[in-house]
Amino acid sequence: MKLGARILKTGVAIVFAFYLAEWLHLPSPIFAGIAAIFAIQPSIYRSYKTIIEQIQGNVIGAVSAVVFASIFGVEPVVAGFAVIVTLLIMMKLKLTSSVSLALVTVIVIMEGQKIEAFDEFLLFAVIRFTTVMIGVLAAFIVNLVFLPPKYETRLFASTKYLQDDITRWIRLAVRQASEHTSTKQSVRTLRGHQKKLDQIYTLYKEERTYTKKALFAKKRKLVIYRQMLITTNKSLETLNRLFIHENELANMPERFHIMIQERLDFLSTYHEQLFLKYTGKLKSHHTTWIGQDEFLQRNEIMDIFADYVVEQHEREGDEEFSSYHLLHILSRILDYEENLEHLDTLITAYQAYHSSELLTERDEDNIL
Repeated sequence: MKLGARILKTGVAIVFAFYLAEWLHLPSPIFAGIAAIFAIQPSIYRSYKTIIEQIQGNVIGAVSAVVFASIFGVEPVVAGFAVIVTLLIMMKLKLTSSVSLALVTVIVIMEGQKIEAFDEFLLFAVIRFTTVMIGVLAAFIVNLVFLPPKYETRLFASTKYLQDDITRWIRLAVRQASEHTSTKQSVRTLRGHQKKLDQIYTLYKEERTYTKKALFAKKRKLVIYRQMLITTNKSLETLNRLFIHENELANMPERFHIMIQERLDFLSTYHEQLFLKYTGKLKSHHTTWIGQDEFLQRNEIMDIFADYVVEQHEREGDEEFSSYHLLHILSRILDYEENLEHLDTLITAYQAYHSSELLTERDEDNIL
């Protein structure tokens, strides 16, 4: 079990909410701690959106509680009806993300003693509402100043680590060196990691910039990272295709097997070099990736494949190898290659205008 930043933030927010409520001499500071739990978010932008929605939701919950308690009294059945009405209002206003805390506000206010004077109950409701909002405010402050997330660094490092794993499995699979069950389990695990990358990308995309220059650089980076994720997904598709057709790959004519193995080795090296290029660690004179000059062009590969299909049809009685499966593997490899080239173009264009914005090795090491 990993102790992440969000777990630490939740604990700190609860403690901060307790002390803040006690400093303001508010009764029942436990409600501030409960509110802080609901208000913790994974990013500063989401925390800002949450505090706005929580204010709206808590106001609706507090008003509903006061109205129902004033008309029907403080009874469990009345509290249930107040909760239902609050839910309907929140859903109508599309404030579903703050429903939980709004309902907590309703219950917190309506769990008070019997109403003897409306003014006293109204003061009690205001104090309880303020206590809940103190918890929300404490969570927002903690999100803002305590371990602020660096989603760009996480996104790049996680993408690189995932690609390293995929590359290792591709090199094993194309050489028929991986065990079937292990490869199957690894492909499933890698797909799960790919989905997590998409979530980190979304969080990074939500981060806000405050200058026009930074906004322009951020938009270019978003394009690059989106292409990085697409390219990583293409490499994972290639690995999956090698796994599905591992028997056909084993029975493939040797010249095709060698051609696929060499091409995947070159592409894996190319992909590794692109990560180095993005961080400025690749020498500037490497305008083309190493080994490209001695590489078969895509049209040459398709010509070889077409000649092989014709040759197979002319040979009757020979043991046939399914050209259909070979086409599946080749199509994934060529698609992977095209996306690598597009990623290379995007990185080159970005470096021409924003060389000072590149990730440094120190940034890569500071992962939350």
